Order: sequence, then C-alpha cells, then structure tokens
Amino acid sequence: MSRTTNRRSTLNSVRRRQSVLVSSDDAFTYALRTAYLHYLLQPRVRRPVPAPAPVPQVHRTSTSGSFHDLLKDFSHTSSNRDSKNTRFPKDYIPVLQKRIEKVWMGRETHVEYKDDKVKRAFASFYTHLAERRFNETVSKSRRPEELVIIFYSSATKELQKERPGQDPAEWRPLVDRHVALFVRLMSSTLKDNGWSSSHPELSTRLSTLEKKLLRNDGNLADDAQPSSSGTVLGPPEPLSYDVNDMPMVQQVSRVFNVPLDICQEEIDAKKAVWTEKAALLDMKSYNNNLNLHLRGALQTNDFETDEGYETWKRQETPELSKVILAIIQSNPAELSKATAQPPARRPGHTHSVSTYSVSGSSSRLSMGSAPTLRMVADQDMENQSDDDDGDTSYVYIPPDPRIYFRHVIDRCLIYDRGDPELPLMDVPSAKGPVRLFSKASLALLDECCLRWRVPKFTRMVLILDCIRVKYEQDDAELVDIDGTFEYFNQEVGCDYQYWTVQDFDLFRTILSHVHGAVLRELYEMLMFAFEMKAVPIGRAMRVLEDHIFPHPLFQYQEPVEYLEHLETGLRSKAEEVLLGFLQELPTEREDLDPLIVVQLAQKVIKRAEKISKRFAKPILNKVDPMMIFVEVAFPRFAIEAREIVLEIIKVYQEKGQDLDVEDAIELYKELSEIRRIFNECYSDRRFPVRFEDFLAEYVSKWLATVDGKVIGWVDGAIKQDDFRLKIRETEGREPEDNERHTSSSVDIFKALNQPVDFLKRLEWQDEFQNAKFFTGLAKILEKGISRYCDVLEKLFTFEMDKPTAEQELQATQTRQQRWISLAREAWSTEHKIEPFQFAPECCVKLNNIEFAIQQFDKLERTVDSDAIASVINKYTPPNQHRGRASYVFTVKIIEAEDLKAMDMSGYSDPYVVLGDEYQKRLAKTRIVYRNLNPRWEESFDIITQGTVWLTATVWDWDTVGDHDCLGRTNIKLDPSAFMDFLPKELWLDLDIQGRLLVRISMEGERDDVQFHFGKAFRNLKRTERDMTRQITDKLSAYIHHCLSKQALKNVISKSQGGLSSVTSLFQRTSLQTRPQSMAVAISEADIAAAITPLTDYFNENFAILNQTLTSTAMTLVMSKLWKEVLVTLEQLMVPTLSDKPSQQRPLTRQETEIVFRWLQLMFDFFHAVDETTGQATGVPMDVLKSPKYHDLQSLNFFYFDSSESLIRESERMAAVAARRFQQSQQAPLPPHPPQNHLAPHPPGNFLSVGGGSFIKRSKSVLNKRNMGTMRQRKEDKRREAQAEPSDDMILRILRMRPEAAGYLKERSRQKERLEAAAAAQAIVNQSVNAGSGRMGPRR
Repeated sequence: MSRTTNRRSTLNSVRRRQSVLVSSDDAFTYALRTAYLHYLLQPRVRRPVPAPAPVPQVHRTSTSGSFHDLLKDFSHTSSNRDSKNTRFPKDYIPVLQKRIEKVWMGRETHVEYKDDKVKRAFASFYTHLAERRFNETVSKSRRPEELVIIFYSSATKELQKERPGQDPAEWRPLVDRHVALFVRLMSSTLKDNGWSSSHPELSTRLSTLEKKLLRNDGNLADDAQPSSSGTVLGPPEPLSYDVNDMPMVQQVSRVFNVPLDICQEEIDAKKAVWTEKAALLDMKSYNNNLNLHLRGALQTNDFETDEGYETWKRQETPELSKVILAIIQSNPAELSKATAQPPARRPGHTHSVSTYSVSGSSSRLSMGSAPTLRMVADQDMENQSDDDDGDTSYVYIPPDPRIYFRHVIDRCLIYDRGDPELPLMDVPSAKGPVRLFSKASLALLDECCLRWRVPKFTRMVLILDCIRVKYEQDDAELVDIDGTFEYFNQEVGCDYQYWTVQDFDLFRTILSHVHGAVLRELYEMLMFAFEMKAVPIGRAMRVLEDHIFPHPLFQYQEPVEYLEHLETGLRSKAEEVLLGFLQELPTEREDLDPLIVVQLAQKVIKRAEKISKRFAKPILNKVDPMMIFVEVAFPRFAIEAREIVLEIIKVYQEKGQDLDVEDAIELYKELSEIRRIFNECYSDRRFPVRFEDFLAEYVSKWLATVDGKVIGWVDGAIKQDDFRLKIRETEGREPEDNERHTSSSVDIFKALNQPVDFLKRLEWQDEFQNAKFFTGLAKILEKGISRYCDVLEKLFTFEMDKPTAEQELQATQTRQQRWISLAREAWSTEHKIEPFQFAPECCVKLNNIEFAIQQFDKLERTVDSDAIASVINKYTPPNQHRGRASYVFTVKIIEAEDLKAMDMSGYSDPYVVLGDEYQKRLAKTRIVYRNLNPRWEESFDIITQGTVWLTATVWDWDTVGDHDCLGRTNIKLDPSAFMDFLPKELWLDLDIQGRLLVRISMEGERDDVQFHFGKAFRNLKRTERDMTRQITDKLSAYIHHCLSKQALKNVISKSQGGLSSVTSLFQRTSLQTRPQSMAVAISEADIAAAITPLTDYFNENFAILNQTLTSTAMTLVMSKLWKEVLVTLEQLMVPTLSDKPSQQRPLTRQETEIVFRWLQLMFDFFHAVDETTGQATGVPMDVLKSPKYHDLQSLNFFYFDSSESLIRESERMAAVAARRFQQSQQAPLPPHPPQNHLAPHPPGNFLSVGGGSFIKRSKSVLNKRNMGTMRQRKEDKRREAQAEPSDDMILRILRMRPEAAGYLKERSRQKERLEAAAAAQAIVNQSVNAGSGRMGPRR
C-alpha cells in the first residue's frame, strides 16, 4: 500500500470516528468562546480626560537608535510576509494625502492633531509628498516603510528649526510621538476606506509600530506639557462583560438560535477559563505541537506530499507569530508576566493533545520591550524540552477544527439565507449577485479560522461543500453554486498539490456531485427549450464550462446515456410544440386560408430562430436543440402544409375561384424558407416535400400579370418625361455625362428591375422551372425595351423632321411660287448650307438610349442568361430544340446604283419602302438626298411563320407633289432556303432602272433567354444607330457637296488658272490623258481650303450637339460621320461592287492625290489631337482605322496598275481564298460544344457575291445579348478583316476598265459556285452537329 493510501485511510477513519462525537451544542460552545475572545482582544475605548500636571521629562539617550531599531523590525516583519498583503492599496496615496492636508490645515477632528507642532510636522511632510517624483515612487512601490522614514526625517528637521540650540535628546521623544500620530493616521485611513479587511497584516503592523513608538508616552503630551485643548486621552475603559456589548456573540446567538441570556450565563460561568491568557497558551501549545510534529496541529501525514506540508508550515509560522503577538499586545503587562510561568492544566475539556508551551526568560518580556513570537517560542522550548508528549488542553481550539468549522458554516448559511434582507456579498468576478453570508457571519467565520487555525483552502472547500449539499437538497440555486465557485477561485489559488488529503478528496467529490446535480437540472431546463419563454441555461453552462470541466481535479467521462436521454426528450418536446402549432388551424375546411398557413410557417421559423439564438452552440458540444427542432418539426410541418394548401386550392376550385397569386407566392416564400433552413442544417438529407410541384402555376400567372403591365410602365414613364436637362436651370452648371439622361430611362429600369429582383429573391428551387421563369421574364423585358425603343425613335424622328422656318414659309407658298423656287434652286450653282439646329430634346433621347443600353447590360448580368440557358440545355432533350414555329428574317437595305434622275438638278432623293404581299408597309429607310447611287445600310427584322414575299420599292422624295417611283423588286423570304442560317447578299434589278443590294439572314424565333436578351440589345443598338444616322443625315448632304467631283474640279481649276480652256478642249475631244507639261502642282493650302467649309460646318454642329449629348454619344456621331466621309471618298474613286462594267470614269493622278490628302486631313480632324497636351479627344484610333479606311488606303497600290496586272492579282487572291476554303472543308469536324441547343449552330464559311472573304453570321441576335458579346464580335470582325485580304477593291477598279468585263462575269460565276458549295457544306455540318447532340459524340 502506498504512502498516500495509508494517509487517506488513516485520516478517513479518524474523521468518521470524530464526526460522530460532534453535535450542534459542541459547535455552539466553541463558536461562543471564540466570539467572546474576539471581544476580549478588541482595543478598548480611551476617552479624553483633563490633562495631568506636568511631570519631569524622562530623557532617553538613544531615541534615534530606538526608532531605527523599531523601523528595522517593522521592515523585517514585512519581508517574512506576502508582499501584497503588507503593501498599501493602489489608491491609498491620494486618500492619505487628503487626510494629511486636513491635519496641517486644522480641519482634522481628532484632538491629538490640533497641536501646532503636529500641524507643522505634517505640513513639512505634505510638501515632500506633493512632489511628483516622490509621489510616483511611493505609489509604485506601495511600501509603508518609505512613508514612515520620510515623515520621521521631515519631523526631525522641523523640530531642529524650532529649537536650534537645544539638546536633541530633549526633543527627540517628541519626534517619536509625531511619527506615532502619522502611523495612527495611516491606520485610520485604511480602516475608514474599508481596506483593513483586505490588508489585515498591514493594519496589524501599523498598530504594533504605533504602540511601540508610544510605550513611553501614553498620553501623547507635548513634551510633557498639557495640550492646547487642556485634555488628553485617558486610560482604556474597563470591560463590561455584557453580551449586549459583544456583536460577535450576538451573531453566534442568532446563528445557533440560542437566547442571549443563555449566552450570558455561559460566559459568566466560563469567564475565569475563557481568558486572553488561555488563548495565548492555546497558541503556544499549537506552536509547540507544530514544531514537534505532535497531535493538535496538522502533520506531514495530513498532506498529499511532504512539499505541500512544508509549504503550508512556512506560511503558517509567521501567521501564528502575528496572532500570538496580537494577543500579547492586547494586554502586554499581564500577558508578558504570564508567559514566564510554566503552562498548567486547565479544567473543563474533554480532549487532550500534546502540550503547547512558550519558553524564554521573564526578563525578555519586561514592560520595557514588546514581546515577539521568537522570544516566546524560545522560552517555551526551554520549559518543555524534556516533555515531548505534554498533556496540554486547548481552550479555544476544538478537537477537530475542520468538522466544527463545517458546523458553523452550515449554521451561518441556514440563518443568513433565511433572512430576505441579507446584503449581497461583493465577489468582483461573479456574474451576478452572490447571496451567501452576511458581514457578521463572515466576521465570525474569519475569527473561527484565525483562532482554530483552519487553513484558508480548508475553509473555502468546506464552504463549497456546504453549498453543494444545499444545492442537492434544493435549498440553494445555480446562482449560489456559481457565486460560491467564483468566491472560491478568488480566495484560493490553484496550488492543489499543497492541500491536505482531506481537502483534496473532498474537492474532487464536490466537483463530481455538482456535475451530476447540474446535469439533472440542465435536463429539466432543456425540456422548456422550445417554449416561447424558455428557462435560461446560461448559469448551468457557466458552472459546467467555467468551474467543472476545465478544473484539473475533475475527471470527465462523456455521459453517453445522459445525452441519449436528452435527445429523446428534446425530440418529444419538438413534436409537442409542432402539434400545438397545428392545433391553431381551423377545424372547418371552408375556413382554411393561405394566410393562415403563411402565419403558421412564420411562427415555426421564428421559433427556430429564437431557439438558435438561445443555443449558440450545442449542449455539451453534442446536443444541438436547434438541429433537433429543425429535424423533427420542419419536415412534418412541410408535409402538413402541403396537404393543407392542396385542400385550400381544392376549396377555391369548388367555389369557382382561384387562389390569389400574391398569396400563393407569399406562401411559397415562407415554405421555401423552411426548406432552406432544413437543407442548411441537413445538407445530406432530402426534404420530403417539393412545393414547386403545386405552386409553379402561380408564378406563371404572376409573369402573365407583369407581361400585361410592362407596356403601361413604359408608356407612363415616357408620358411623365419632358426630355429636358434641368441641371443648367436649377443648379446653374453643366451636367456630367451620367446626368445627361432624363427620368423615363431611370423609371423604366426601376420598373424592369423589380420583377427581376422579385424572381431572384423568390429563390425557386427547381432550377429548370426557375430557368423557364426567367426565360419568360426575359421575353417581357424585351417587350418593354422594344416598346421604349419604338416610341422614342418615333418621337425622335418627328422632332428631327420638324420643318424649319424656311420650310414653313415654303408651305404657305402657292403652287406656282413653289415651282419657281425649285427652278431657281436647280439652276443655282451656290448652295448656302447652314448648321442644323438640333433640338436638345432629340439629343436627350439618344442619351436615354445609351443609358438604357448600360442599364440593360447590368440587368442581363443580374439575370445571368448564360447560366439560365445552360440549365435549359441540361434538362431539355435535343429534339425539342429543332421545331421552330416562327422565324426572324433580318433584311438589310445596303445600297442602290444607277437610279433614274427624277429632279431638274439631275439627281434623285431616294428611299426604300418594304411591303408585304398585301401591300402593308413593313419598313422604310431614310432619305438620301441628291444621289443616284445611295447607301442606306439599314436593317429591319421581319417575323414570319413561313414563306413570305416582300416588295422593295425605291421612291424619290419630292417637296412638292407626289413622290415618284424609281423602281420595284420582289424578295422571297423562304425559311427552307436559309436553313444554313447564313447571310446572303443579293443584287436585285429594279423594274425601271438600276438595282438594289440587300443582305438577308434568318434565325429561329425561339423562347430562349439569350435570344430575348439579344433581341432587346439589338433593338437598343439599332435605335441608337438609327438615331445617330438621322443626326448624320442632316450633315451628310454637305459632306457630299464638299467631297464631290465638282469640288475636285474647283481645286484643280483654281490652281491651273488660264489653262481652263485647254482643259475644256481635252475634255471635248475625249482624250484620256493630258500632256504632262500642262500639269500644275497644287498647293497644300488650296487642298485644305477646299474642305475648310466642311470642317467649319462640322465644328458648328459639334458645338450644338456637345451641349446635350454625352461624350460616348458624341463619339458615336463623329464615328458615323467619319464613316460617311470614307464612303463619300470611296465613291469618288471607285464604283460599287458588281459583275457589270460601270460608267464611272477613274480619277487622274492629280485628283487621286487630292482625295488622299483630303483623307489625311479629315483623319487628323476627327482624331482631334490637342496641340498643348498631345492627347486625342476625338474618335478613337481603332475606329478611325477601320477596314474601310484600310480598303481606301489600298487603292493607292492598285488604282493606276494595268488591267492585266489587276486581273493577275485578283486571280492570286481568289486562288488563296479557294485553297483556304478547300482546307476548311477537308478539316475534321470539331466536337460538338456543350452549349445551349437553342443557340445557333456555328455557321459554315460563305463566299459572298461581293468579294472573296467568308461572311460570318455577325448579326445574330445571340451575338448581341450583352455588351460583352457585342464588343467581342466587333473585335473578331476587325481581326478577320485584317487577316483575310479581299480582292473587292481590285474588282471595283476593274469595273471602270471596259476590257475587264469578261473577267468580272467569270469571277462572279466562280463565287456563285463557291457560295453554293459553302452553303451545302454548312447544312452538312449543321446536320452532323445536330446528330452529335442527339446521339452523343462520334467515336
């Protein structure tokens, strides 16, 4: 058996044997005598009495040495104690400083501080204490010795000043008295501020030092003279021995429920035995037993380790010394004599222990010196050296102090907890008030511990055990357990290895019992976890997590059965709560309403949220009430809710009504929230109910409602908009770019974003249904955008076509006056062109379209059309994508050539009207003024269900009279001819004269989100383009005028001067070349001057536009004008592309140089580089250097080559193009990409009639579904134009060479053959790809 086991078995047997003998009366007896001893040892009151007659001064020869000896003993005692308990509190110095200030200012109430010499001494010390450095030093060290030394020095210097010639031996006793008064003031400051209880050792030391300093001057006389008040403190008052003067005895009477008269009788009977001397002898005997390892004090076997015993003994020895010293100092004269006598046996005790006596000579305990524990112990050891087992009885220490002390604790708890007015204990670390002991009970327990020598850790363990027992008996609550643990942790450190074996084992037992009891109470609390007002478990968890689990003495074992039992109980309670919710439903089916289900679902969710807030983490890290509630209640509620909703729908149908859409959607929101919470908690489980199965139809109805409102939203927003920028008027400043749109564009997108946000927030869980909903919503959005574009463009066109003042004047003229004006205009050679006054309202509408493009792009990103299309593709079989009920044909009217001149000026003002076979107008182009080879480049979408015939009629616009027809042609839109989804360019001969070039492409009209977004974007961009074109059309007439052949002639004629007649001669003789000697160099100034009117005209119009247009819109207008400049210069040099010879004659070298110089000048003008900063502020460089610009530049290389050379170069390029085409046909088919089946299949290569390059399907709706795809398509187009050289320009030059007519026809047939082959291959590729999509990839 181990040593520790032997210790525990021995101690347990002794404890069991002694505990049987202890009764409440025994505990009362020892508590009473201890309280009585506290009364005996209390300082007695000394009242002021008249000052006695002067007595001769007793001179001391070595007072200074005596003071320093006392201070040395004071400091030595401090070094043997805990430094924290012997230092003054942190806030002590400021309080003491105020007390000192009251002394030297004469405001101190005590008589002894009224003397003038005392005030001067304190004033001198106050000066030192007020110094910042000294104040900081003593505040940091907190050592009382430093204050006493400095005060002693200050008092000595002050008396030296008063008595400079007097012998120091005569006034040094007065210094001791002043220092004693200072020490008394320090003690009083500690006591008055409640610090004496937390610093008992410091209080005792200061009291001892004061008594030593005053041992020769008990009356505090000033140099043996009467004080200024004529009174001094008299002798201590005698004891009354009346229990009414004994507060602690009264507390014992209350605690043990014993009347005071019985206590008085007991004290009177034992007065002769219960003396201070008996207490002193008890301590001496205890000290003897401690030193000799005898019974009557703790021994080595009482501790777990020898180190623990030695540690306790080192702490106990100085504490015991202080107690003995305090007893002796209570009555030094009598007790000093008593210590010289050998101990004698005292009657009245039932137990004996080894004697405890004090040794030492009586001469060492004389009245002239204060006794110390060391002196007493030496004397006692001399008297008892031959008696190791002396039979000395304790008077105040009970037989088993531990058990007796536990009785006292229990009685104090019973009494104090029965008092409803008990003041709360102040435990700083406790989370709430601690209701344990009153101040009187704490004082009684402190006194018992002090006199019975109960270690502090034993005291705290016993208090904790008593509270534990009461908690198990339901006489205490969790807050008491928690507060007691906090009190325990505050008073006792964590040096458990230095405890006694009994305390160690008892504390382990306490932890185990408290753990079990708290778990039982926790279970009862958690049974209310799902109620509206649950029982808080914070205190229970705090006890477990802060006091039980982390404690090193607690041996934790996971309570598996407890956790299973707790989970079972919580599941049962969750079912009860859900049943209570369901009982709120009406019993009659006619009373059922979706709102009731919504409210019920909200209650379930709120209850879950409340539970989640209550339990931030699982109980014991294992059981999560929130998870249990969700697992049990949510699926069952969902099942019940489904049945209720289906029943509600059935009831509505029986009434011939339909469930309100808003109610159904609100119902889905709440039910889906329940499912979301469940899925978050149990992601690996499947929720038992799909709410989408019976609520999807109501979302479709909601979409139908939105569809019916969208046109009204758009019309209402436009109606409320006056299209005016009011910032200039209201704020007096120029608007920024982001402020140049008006309210309609903002209001429309606010309205369009609402259904998108609503559908997003709905979080529909069936992704296929959700994708279909967003597809339908995309169609609605496209409908609203198209409406906005149509209305805005009509308003824009109306405002742009408003007649000017001159036109209004012409409208009032008679028919004859109109003809005269037209004749004059026709014969006039000068045209005065004024800048067009663009209305701000027109420009704002273009800004609105630009803003709409940006906002719709954000809307498309919010919807994420690509992700929705991929979901549709994942769930829809491939064969369902093939059927297309309707088709979208895009007809682009590009240009016309060789039109008939209908005006007297030799020109026409052509425009094109598209109509169907029923003569219904479908589309109309703009008017191109004074041109027989006009370019429109306008596109129109035509939706058909099958084959349709279109009629394209070219009209000449006339100001007066009916418009003249320039020719008609028919266009067949046959879906079967465009199943390759490739664009086709067609030259259509007009029935009167000339021909018309159109480009036709087709794609299926599908219910596809990408298609709808693409269509809306195309409408926006087309509206933007058409508005921009209408602006540029107002300026294009002057461009054609300034960059015409007549302008070329004017430049040359100005330079040649007198040679004009010779030039006319050459022209009449139809000579193709002029003599080189006649060529005259044309100056740069003349060339620039020819287009200066054009640039000035541009600048005037740009200044007007820049006031309203945004920078982006302004750049767009300038880009369109630049393109118009390029087209105009191109028409000067070459005819349009065709397989027939042209009547246009080529320019001379001189004219060509002028054209290219104009090109460079216009390039620099539109680039607009700032001369100071060097920064370009006009059209971007990549726009300026467009493919058409490069084509125009390429004319410089081929324009004057011979026809044979041009034909060879064209054949070379054709061969390269044919070889590239053959290689593309022989290459293996790429794997079918995993994309949306509704998206168009990649087109095959197509060699157009217009040239040798392959035309891709650039105008596909899906290529314009957002800004990103549109920018990417533009970049791809630019790269293709640069990577694939074309012989178009060569063929256009050859049209002006009659000898190349045969080659043009042959080249046209070659292209037609390649076109047919490309179309056939495209159809094959499409079929193969479609087959791969249905059957999987080919192996």
